[in-house]
Amino acid sequence: MRAEPLRDAGREADALEHAAAVYVELRPRLFGIAYRVLGSVAEAEDVLQEAWLRWQNTDRAAIANPAAFLATVTTRLAINVATSARARRESYIGPWLPEPIDTSLDPTVGAERGEALELAFLLLLERLTPTERAAYVLREAFVYPYAQIADILQLTPANARQLVSRARKRLTAARREPIDRGEHRRLLRTFLTAAQTGDIAALEDLFAADVVSTTDGDGAPGAARFPLAGVARVSRFLAAFAPRYWPGARFTWVEMNGRAAVLVPRNRTDSTLVTIEGSPEGIHQVLWIVAPAKLRGFERSRSRAGSPGGGA
Repeated sequence: MRAEPLRDAGREADALEHAAAVYVELRPRLFGIAYRVLGSVAEAEDVLQEAWLRWQNTDRAAIANPAAFLATVTTRLAINVATSARARRESYIGPWLPEPIDTSLDPTVGAERGEALELAFLLLLERLTPTERAAYVLREAFVYPYAQIADILQLTPANARQLVSRARKRLTAARREPIDRGEHRRLLRTFLTAAQTGDIAALEDLFAADVVSTTDGDGAPGAARFPLAGVARVSRFLAAFAPRYWPGARFTWVEMNGRAAVLVPRNRTDSTLVTIEGSPEGIHQVLWIVAPAKLRGFERSRSRAGSPGGGA
């Protein structure tokens, strides 16, 4: 009499174990989609937790393509979160930058291409609507066919193609010609040398005419509340900043969103994460992250990646 319930319980456990194995295999891709759409590790993790619950509680025997099902659930959840996140970010103190992650083990974060991963590019994606962002990410980073993008976004294939084309044109118009990883690292190293010494002339030589320095602090003490723009203004700011910021600082080289960055200690407990966006014209953006929550998130991602830090 008791054998049948035991067999049912065993089959249910086996089914759940298989469901978990499928989810774990697909998780890097799902995270990559959600993170690019949201620009936030914490929000992406919340989306994945909800996707797992839905996968766990659905009739999986009726799902012919688990990967397609989970990609659809994840994308739609991410679009919903992105829509509400816009309102939440209006109360953010100072400039908002995407939450950085360590990519030392997976430079593309689960994607077939490394598209839309650099911090500056994630910031550009914020200019798109959540649906445009999702369509672009699915096509350009994960190479989904237009028919599948249409199914995920509940559009016609023609509308999906048009959405991706419109997003691509807007991003191309706003994006600088990129430089490779080696040149980016060299440019960052040269910038750090000039910034540490407060060498205004050297900084001015490095900067593009429309350079902007942006600090994401979310109210952290000493964090700039507004971006600084222009060669002269950014150079003077860094030169004035040098004597009290850099002396004695032993920074750590890290990989952040597929590019080189440095962690700079500010005191015994706090640090700053610094990187740049460069092009053949020079440095267009200097990006500083001092928001405690984002720095803690980055350290957690470094721990998961097993990144040792390393030197220049």
